[in-house]
Amino acid sequence: MLKKIDKTAFMGHGPIQTLYPGYTISGSDSGIGSIGRIDHAYVRGKQHIAMHPHVNDEILSYFRAGKVEHIDSEGYKDTITSTRLMLMKAGKLFYHEELIDGQSEPFEGLQIFIRPGAKNLKPEVTFQNLGQRDSENTWRLLASPTSQTTLRFSSQSWLYDNNVSAGTITELPEMPDNDLTALLYIYQGSVQVNGHIDLEKNEALIVVKEVISIKTGTGAEMVLFYTAEHGSIFKDGMFSGNKASFKD
Repeated sequence: MLKKIDKTAFMGHGPIQTLYPGYTISGSDSGIGSIGRIDHAYVRGKQHIAMHPHVNDEILSYFRAGKVEHIDSEGYKDTITSTRLMLMKAGKLFYHEELIDGQSEPFEGLQIFIRPGAKNLKPEVTFQNLGQRDSENTWRLLASPTSQTTLRFSSQSWLYDNNVSAGTITELPEMPDNDLTALLYIYQGSVQVNGHIDLEKNEALIVVKEVISIKTGTGAEMVLFYTAEHGSIFKDGMFSGNKASFKD
């Protein structure tokens, strides 16, 4: 199965646009497996997001421009940038605030809400320094449920990125498990899949049991998710949980 999610699926009219990827394929779940929600933010200048709670959410901050100062109820204080990622595992209850600095350059990035593998896990914050901002023409594994990565999800979830050059043809990386669903998200640029599915910025493709070929004429920054849809997942997190009843 191949199912395109176009940019009209995003909700919100301010600097943060929200995608519930399950709405395009399900009337009963706003997410796809462990992928609960994706926020794509674009902020000019400075913005303060006041201290607020999370319950049973795992939030990966994938920021590509600008920087954010993170402060939380567990005593962590650090800065997230395009080469320093953060995974915040909220568990039972967790508070944090963010100071967004998009003054020297506009801030842009994703906050990715992953559903945990179980309810009320211990809160934890992990940072990961990247050797460089971009993974050029190679799928880079950023987070997983295994010891392969510093950033570790509690559910069966994998996250990759790839900055592909103009004129490049690529495929998805090998799945860690054969029974996974893929979600390919276009962060910047545009691609064509299998010669007939056009995707541009803020669009995505759900891939189930298909081999795909990805071609770009202009270059593209892509983010890829693998999720075990029927794995052990807690679907009632504050932000990552099922919001199907609130679609309208």
